Amino acid sequence: MEIIGIVGGVGPYAGLDLARNIFNETIAGKDQDHLPVTIMSIPEKIEDRTEFLLGNTTTNPAYAVSKIILQLENAGCTVIGIPCNTMHSSEIFNVIQAELKKAGSQIRLINMIDEVILFISHFYPEINKIAVLSTTGTHKTGVYYNKLKAAGFDPIIHSDELQEEIHKAVYDEQFGIKAYSKNPSKKAKNILVNGISSFKELGAEGVILGCTEIPYALPYKFLQHIPLLNPTQILGRSLIYHSYPEKLVKKL
Repeated sequence: MEIIGIVGGVGPYAGLDLARNIFNETIAGKDQDHLPVTIMSIPEKIEDRTEFLLGNTTTNPAYAVSKIILQLENAGCTVIGIPCNTMHSSEIFNVIQAELKKAGSQIRLINMIDEVILFISHFYPEINKIAVLSTTGTHKTGVYYNKLKAAGFDPIIHSDELQEEIHKAVYDEQFGIKAYSKNPSKKAKNILVNGISSFKELGAEGVILGCTEIPYALPYKFLQHIPLLNPTQILGRSLIYHSYPEKLVKKL
């Protein structure tokens, strides 16, 4: 039996959202048709990835996450997804892979960023200029920028001032999505919508929602006639494809 494992806690609601997307993208007529999924959410053990990438802490969250993945593997999981864009920066993701290899793990760890690039190429072949709405950690490390470039896309470059506002929409403790995931604030939503408007003015033809909390504030497929690409949904589809491909909903 293939069991899908989800590394929760990065952030906590993102793990639930990935599970929901797996269920939504599965062909099922009754309970028993759904796929086996295990979530392990231990947020207090995982250092904030953005703080690490910005140099505000020396503790790489990769070590805690790799231990959680090994626990999921011991629980029977065969394929794993991490619903966090920032965790896929090379400074973190490469260490996770090295730790799993050192432990002799046989788990299949799906790279969400790679899957997003493949998804765009397959479903939106007409798109070339792509913007990324993300936290500053993801932005500064070029998690998406480098891979979009390598795949032949033209990633949009935006100002540091705009990036600072977008980051606040996620992290600000007074109004950010992380503080109000169940009911994102109007201020956070407005900042993100204004960000998309700015991207459109810069020529963006598609926008990647490059933080797994952002879809809570922008639960749309299109905004201002621009497709919004949800990495959590894409990762959910990829986990199904890599475990039970015959169960994957083919239409978006």
